[in-house]
Amino acid sequence: MATELRERIELLYRSESRRVLATLIRLLGDFDLAEEALQDAFTAAMEQWPRDGMPANPRAWLVSAGRFKAIDRLRRRARFDAALGELAARLDDRAADPTDRDDQMLEDDRLRLIFTCCHPALSPDAQVAMTLREVCGLTTEEIARAFLTGPPTAAQRIVRAKAKIRAARIPYEVPPRAELAGRLETVLHVVYLVFTQGYAPASGDSVVRTDLADEAIHLGRLLVELLPEPEALGLLALMLLQDSRRAARTSADGELILLPDQDRSLWDRERIAEGAVLLERAVSSGRIGPYALQAAIAAAHAEAPTAEATDWHRIVGLYDLLAWADPSPVVKLNRAVAMSMRDGPASGLALIDAILARGQLDTYHLAHAARADLLRRLGRTPDARAAYQRALELTRQEPERRFIKRRLNELARGPGDDDASRATHR
Repeated sequence: MATELRERIELLYRSESRRVLATLIRLLGDFDLAEEALQDAFTAAMEQWPRDGMPANPRAWLVSAGRFKAIDRLRRRARFDAALGELAARLDDRAADPTDRDDQMLEDDRLRLIFTCCHPALSPDAQVAMTLREVCGLTTEEIARAFLTGPPTAAQRIVRAKAKIRAARIPYEVPPRAELAGRLETVLHVVYLVFTQGYAPASGDSVVRTDLADEAIHLGRLLVELLPEPEALGLLALMLLQDSRRAARTSADGELILLPDQDRSLWDRERIAEGAVLLERAVSSGRIGPYALQAAIAAAHAEAPTAEATDWHRIVGLYDLLAWADPSPVVKLNRAVAMSMRDGPASGLALIDAILARGQLDTYHLAHAARADLLRRLGRTPDARAAYQRALELTRQEPERRFIKRRLNELARGPGDDDASRATHR
């Protein structure tokens, strides 16, 4: 029984700890103190719940326990700093605040946290690092991998961001409605980065991190409820449409299955339908941005009954619009792959070579994987092998490494099927 309860507490930590943290930050007004209080609360749960039983509202219990643990910490430290004693007394006076048990208030705290992490006073890198740490709970090492940097650099970025929040007295709040639209673009960008860290982790042993993907979708729903702007609708539609393929993206033993090879009967039709409705709302506004365009591309894949029936003419047209709205190298790479599927591998290869010749995406493994697949389709086996080797050198995710190794083995045996779209479309 005790073992079962401990497992439930560990599950609760994975699912609820960031919600509890968001409320503790509001109550305590300090990121570091709230982190300590969160750990103290779960430690207390591990000690008390096996003895007394799990409370009816575990999240409210954890918030309350965390706050009282923080007050105790402040009182102990007050021996050296009288101001901390005064702060502890103020927190103690507010300890009976009934809003701690209000689920809506707790959800609002999560929005407060993400808008605080994405405050314009922070640099873009600091905004993302803070969101990944405080909203998503990633470790310093995981954040470092996301930025392709070392843990000390990532840690310094987070420390400086917290210091900036304290020094600038950045309010812990969702901004007034008049300011929301101006802050929304950054928040949407960060939420999508969180989703991509879950949907296609840059490193590690898993094809998908479901906790991060689910968290991003949940945040997307909150944002749509708060401010149903076309790009907020487009982002949520995009995440739902991409995530609808979750069950089909891995084999039973965790191997990567790319889009053309997926069992489409496993795609989540409810998510596809919800994404389509949101996309229609975004399009009907007449204000279509990059997220809505990407959602439209995902919808085109979702509507195709088979890989062979994919409407590549429509997809290339959407990528043309997306490249105009967001002329990033990754968008151009994806457009090149779509062109190869519509017009043949030589057309896509010329575009990818041009991107790489400009020094863009040279360290992006998917660019070399896409190039390798096109070279293979053209029968240029030695060049394809070299490109796959370069992709393998750059890949940090184990399932992707195994996938590329399988492709290299296939090259040794002879030419395979056309699969350029496998390179970037997952």
